[in-house]
Amino acid sequence: MACRITELVIDVVDAERLAAFWSQVLGYVELGREDDGSIEIGPPDTGFGGPQLTLVLSPTSDPRPEKLRLHIDVNATDRDQDAELERLLALGARPVDVGPGGEESRHVLADPEGNEFCLRHTRVQPV
Repeated sequence: MACRITELVIDVVDAERLAAFWSQVLGYVELGREDDGSIEIGPPDTGFGGPQLTLVLSPTSDPRPEKLRLHIDVNATDRDQDAELERLLALGARPVDVGPGGEESRHVLADPEGNEFCLRHTRVQPV
């Protein structure tokens, strides 16, 4: 039997703000809170341990490291990439200039705290 990723922990300055942002982006709901201020969000009705991973937004006062070692890729499920880009920008995402890209069409964005993520071109089926 293999392992699978069940949650992704992201250090953030404002867990409330980022939980609200990523919940709107992914259609997630709040699943729980820890005494340290961490907020876990995930898919409604399945939550932790379901087919989709959950996100844990963990408060920290440390500044962002020089180079991102991990980022999130998202793909639209119910609209084309342009419409999804408009929606993400309206939620508070902002474009990030990372220089020339590859052949696949993608948009590099940052969440309200500057954590980079990519909006990929391919539309995927919802889980």
